[in-house]
Amino acid sequence: MALALVGCGSSGGSGDSSSKTITLYTCVSDTTIGPVIKKFEAAQPGTHVKLFRAPTGDLNARVAGDVRSGGLRADVVWACDPLTMQDYTNQKLVGGWTPRTAIPAKYRTRDYVGVALLYMVAVTHRGVPVPAAWSDLTGPAYAGKVAVPDPAVAASALGALGYFADNPDYGIDFYAGLKKRGAKQVSTPDDVVTGVAEGSYRAGLTIANSAYAAKKAGSPLEVRWPRPGAVAVYGPIALAKQSSKTSTAKQFISYVTSRAGQQVLADSGSYPVLPGVPGPTKPPGARVVSPDWAKVSSDKDGLLAQYQKIFGAA
Repeated sequence: MALALVGCGSSGGSGDSSSKTITLYTCVSDTTIGPVIKKFEAAQPGTHVKLFRAPTGDLNARVAGDVRSGGLRADVVWACDPLTMQDYTNQKLVGGWTPRTAIPAKYRTRDYVGVALLYMVAVTHRGVPVPAAWSDLTGPAYAGKVAVPDPAVAASALGALGYFADNPDYGIDFYAGLKKRGAKQVSTPDDVVTGVAEGSYRAGLTIANSAYAAKKAGSPLEVRWPRPGAVAVYGPIALAKQSSKTSTAKQFISYVTSRAGQQVLADSGSYPVLPGVPGPTKPPGARVVSPDWAKVSSDKDGLLAQYQKIFGAA
């Protein structure tokens, strides 16, 4: 995902002359964020959203640079996982307000609210047996040919690690079993999809959006939501504490959490968080599980250390 900055003038929210111009920092894909911004600006005449978009690592670097040079220059931050957003909250960069919304409480805190979901699923090359349960990936049908995304790089992979490590039926031994069978670590979920589509791997762990998009484009893939369920990772949005454009920033956040905003997000290919909003492909009866995010946050370094003992550091 390339870095992107759209708009003229200062890159910071506090430097704009118009109170209806805000700056948004996000790691969300351009195919999702573009339509959301376009529809918001149409719904609120005179508003303008200046965008800085980058992968989470580059987004963190941008935020850190802002802090070193005087303070966060965004008015709104839309992250791809709750761990990143909680780090910003702990630094007192964002938070203090959320809109009234019907989004479920498990995707909200007093400082931020989830607005999109990623689902970690299994993907297999066409003709390869599909796993009914996650544990099947440690079996002989996939020996030496499973791709695992790096949890130090991808938030979705870290969420999956947190879930499996905390599940007594799996634990960190799940990853040890994958490695023992010859599983390989790649960088991102997209790398998993590419490797499985090309036949370099028979199966892998990836995100549903990426897998379904590749399959729709003609890649020889099958997608499965194995038992006990696809691992859900939510992307939260928050108000920047130093924003001088609070009114417009709140309008934007309220729009993204509204049914209209969630439908735009869903129509762009992302999974909405608001119940009842039709979105991308989700098999009937598909099971979904979630990590204990507070536990993952408190033990993130320990989890990564355990994982890296198995697969090695990137």
